[in-house]
Amino acid sequence: MSDSEPDEELLSLLRQSLGIGGKIPSKAPDTEVLKGAEYVYDHSIDVALDTYGTKAAAAQIWKLMQEKEYSFKTWSEHSLHPTEKNEDTVNFIYLMDLLNFCFWSESSDPQQRFAIEYRGQRYTGYWSLVAAIRRALEEGIPITTPSFWVNETECTDDLVKHVFRSATSESIPLLDDRITCIREAGRILSEDFDGSILDLIQQANNSAATLVTLLVTHFPCFNDTATFGDSSRTIHFYKRAQILVADLWACFAGKSYGAFHDIETITMFADYRIPQMLHSLGCLRYSPSLENHIRNRKEIESRGSWEVQLRGCSIWCVELIRREILRQHPKAEVNAILIDFFLYDTMKEKELEGVETIPHHRTKSIWY
Repeated sequence: MSDSEPDEELLSLLRQSLGIGGKIPSKAPDTEVLKGAEYVYDHSIDVALDTYGTKAAAAQIWKLMQEKEYSFKTWSEHSLHPTEKNEDTVNFIYLMDLLNFCFWSESSDPQQRFAIEYRGQRYTGYWSLVAAIRRALEEGIPITTPSFWVNETECTDDLVKHVFRSATSESIPLLDDRITCIREAGRILSEDFDGSILDLIQQANNSAATLVTLLVTHFPCFNDTATFGDSSRTIHFYKRAQILVADLWACFAGKSYGAFHDIETITMFADYRIPQMLHSLGCLRYSPSLENHIRNRKEIESRGSWEVQLRGCSIWCVELIRREILRQHPKAEVNAILIDFFLYDTMKEKELEGVETIPHHRTKSIWY
């Protein structure tokens, strides 16, 4: 190209910047979850990370994951998770993660806590939600259909209560909030995404970070944030938005509706089970006041300082575990999603075996 010939590439970029040549290809947004977690870790007073404990946990976790051949395929091996690879499954996962929050019980009697009876078996916690959805579909209730959520003539509050009816005297926690989430999501999907969850996913252009951003921007019930520190910095957790992306990725094996070119941007999902497991592994340490509070099963304020520290430090801890695994095993196919899934499954096993070393913290909220 001579000096007198125009640089077509630069001209194209100039036209785009002036709005006369199409759009500049957009870069996937940064969810800022990891940045916020590191900030919380740097300024935390009541939760600390044990460096040696974290390194030891990384080695232990990787060893067990290898022994169990743990991968995204494990997701579909859970008997209640859907196995079909179609739009119905996408809708199922969306509803599942829309309502994936607050299953802990105040009852000291495990036999009295909220539970779903399904095909002759009782399920508690997260699995009670999945079982309830499956049961409703088998009863002919189109509970995973977004247009049904906004039809209050057919999808009445009483019907939703029926869907989540308990096998015990204890009702599902925060039922009214769950109904609000269903109604809100149905309305926004109808107004902004032609009533289609597939349209929402397609607008993300195979970007995990973009899908998370779409969810938290359009749907208030996914916008999981808090303020922390003297500067009142906004900390982004986005637990349910991120786990929705992760569940799609795992269910569809990174293909079709689960194909994301930046799946590594998804962090651990800050809930109440993973901090419990990280403490049991010797990764997290609590101040005496916080530890006593948790051991005495006292409730912790949602979006309060203690809760933000627990969640933020847990995200950063899992990130350090991921980095340590990759440092020791550079070719390892591992990300924060798989570590989170593995820790959650392991903690539930310990719960069933009755070998929990510390209770999980108790916070009532729609965020997890």
